Amino acid sequence: MSELTLFVLRFGFLLLLWVFIFAIVYALRSDLFGQRVKRMPDSVAAPFPAGQAPTAPAAKPSGKSTIATVSNAKRLVITSGAKEGLEIELTAEPLTIGRSAESGLVIRDDYTSTHHARLLLWGEEWAIQDLDSTNGTFLDEARVTVPTPVPLNTRVRIGTTSFELRR
Repeated sequence: MSELTLFVLRFGFLLLLWVFIFAIVYALRSDLFGQRVKRMPDSVAAPFPAGQAPTAPAAKPSGKSTIATVSNAKRLVITSGAKEGLEIELTAEPLTIGRSAESGLVIRDDYTSTHHARLLLWGEEWAIQDLDSTNGTFLDEARVTVPTPVPLNTRVRIGTTSFELRR
């Protein structure tokens, strides 16, 4: 092999190693600090995709009734997880849920995204909206893919934390 070919191969290999190192550092940085998320003003961000109304998940037979109206919910009660027993008074403002310090309900566990979900008042009902989280949001063990009304005393699970809306 000529010296020029050997030099080009060495240089290419060195360049490939540096690209690999930068990729690892970038992945570690985004894991530790999260990715930057552009925040849209609430007046611009529509809670539901255009033309879609909130839909309830498929009903499963259970011992408790979900016929109760959800407009009477005044508080969110955490039933399991690190903050078990915590109660949050609900207002007409949307409540964001996630690991971010900017969230209204901060849940710090490995299964919760930085901006995981949003609980919002839609008309007369409270609805849960998954914000494209990695591990999903579950309403009574059904994964939420579209904004979905949350009946009173129905379990909502985000990561290892569960909560219910109560009067």
